[in-house]
Amino acid sequence: MATMEATKAVWSWPEYSVEVVARLQKELGLSGLLAQALVARGLSEPADVEKFLNPSIDHFHDPHLLPDYDEAAKAILGAKERGELIYVHGDYDVDGVTSTALFTRFLTRIGCRVAPHVPHRIREGYGIHLDAVQWAKEQGASLFLTCDCGVKAHEQIEAVCQAGMTAVVTDHHAIGETLPGASAVVNPHRKDSPYPFAELSGVGVVFKLCAGLTQDLGLKVENYYRAYLDLAVLGTVADVMPLVGENRTITALGLPQLLATKKLGLQALMRVSQLEAATRLTSRDIGYRLGPRINAVGRIDDPSVALELMLTDDMSAATNAAQFLDMVNTQRREEQAKALEEAVQQVIDRGIQDHNVIFVWAGDWHPGLVGIVAGKLVEKFGRPAFVASVNSEGIAKASARSIPGFDLGEALDAHRHMILGGGGHAAAAGMSANADCLDELHQAMHEYAAGVLPPDAFVPKLNVEVEAGLDFLNLRGLRELERLEPFGNSNPEPLIGVRNVILQDWTPTTKPEHVRLKLSDGKTSVQAMGFGMGEEVARYLRGSRVDVAVKLSENVYNERVSATVSVQAMRMA
Repeated sequence: MATMEATKAVWSWPEYSVEVVARLQKELGLSGLLAQALVARGLSEPADVEKFLNPSIDHFHDPHLLPDYDEAAKAILGAKERGELIYVHGDYDVDGVTSTALFTRFLTRIGCRVAPHVPHRIREGYGIHLDAVQWAKEQGASLFLTCDCGVKAHEQIEAVCQAGMTAVVTDHHAIGETLPGASAVVNPHRKDSPYPFAELSGVGVVFKLCAGLTQDLGLKVENYYRAYLDLAVLGTVADVMPLVGENRTITALGLPQLLATKKLGLQALMRVSQLEAATRLTSRDIGYRLGPRINAVGRIDDPSVALELMLTDDMSAATNAAQFLDMVNTQRREEQAKALEEAVQQVIDRGIQDHNVIFVWAGDWHPGLVGIVAGKLVEKFGRPAFVASVNSEGIAKASARSIPGFDLGEALDAHRHMILGGGGHAAAAGMSANADCLDELHQAMHEYAAGVLPPDAFVPKLNVEVEAGLDFLNLRGLRELERLEPFGNSNPEPLIGVRNVILQDWTPTTKPEHVRLKLSDGKTSVQAMGFGMGEEVARYLRGSRVDVAVKLSENVYNERVSATVSVQAMRMA
């Protein structure tokens, strides 16, 4: 949260049953801090809490419950028995590449002939290009198997069938009004799906489908899970899936497997990401180090290099591919920083920072980066943002990111007459339009948003999850809250609220935007950091009584481990 926003934010404090918290403390031996956090996450029954805190292979659902499992298994194992070629078509992001790699490694291991393909973002675009159907046919494939794509590819799947191939779709994206005409559509979002967990990533669907095939072949599924959890956790976390239910199990069990991976490409990727000496991995390491390097080649170069990295058994090839990913990621960061700076300046120059929807465009922004820039604009201005790259033919390709209360998919549907195509989810979407219509489209979106956004849409909100005293802000408190890991979407790091403490002192660091604070309640004193809060904290008089919202993290210095208290927001008590 930006610090200027923190002073204006509406704070909400946790509401929970004291009796339920006390029962969890008594029955499970939990601290009050951890019990509060669990109840705040909707976990009030001891059995559910036990399952949440201790993820296990036993928590995986039966893969045979996946919709169209039998039809998919019959097509895949039939192709195996007949020695026919299986063409695996994925996607260019981390989820799509890990899906393709998992399918390719597993199917090859059980004796299938496999030809994998991930599309080039610029040459083929999102999803399945009709050229890919032709390539599959030319290579002699009899089975066209998709992963992380295909559920809305009606025309392409029809072309697969007309070419004499069997089509099996595995996907996790939202389903349209009708399913494509494939022999099997394995997607837990189907309305008729008996599968107990709908929120799997693309690689999660592949991971569970192949677990079922393992069981059908009479092989040990525990060995299978150990062998492929590293790929499953990469795609699940990088695709920002909700880390609850089966995704929590995949992530909690997958992070140690990724750290100990035997796959040479993943080892090389960890080295260039400065993680080779790590004693444990977190979801943050995937989100900020490993994932961006894989995504970078999908965004601005050739994702087949990332696939090669995950498939190679040659150390030299693995090292070269990892170094290439690292180099492209550096280039991506530079281009992204330049585009973001120009986009922010355009917002200010055009005076649209207070519009209901922000819309910016330019001819030299890489189309693979506009989604990241849109996300950064949402963070900065707190409004839905469309960022477009305009090509030489006058076509604008835009990515959009949103805020709660504004569904981008519905917004695009309401403006079909003004765009060439597009769609997406509530929070993220893409579209194309004629560049000379962008001003008109921006105005139309601005007016549309006025009718659908709630009155408090642009008021920043700060949700305190647990309330504590200063005496809990230490290593012991940190270790308690670490039991909630892995953190991520739908399972964030807990925000701890402390009311009515004395701001005894504050001192700017060598970088004046950061500040050290000393907080006291009369009995306990705590040193804290306010990163990026120097300007805000300087407004408070020493000795003021304040409420603070903080997060705890681990700090290791000279082999001494302590808890860092990071102030996220502060207000007068």
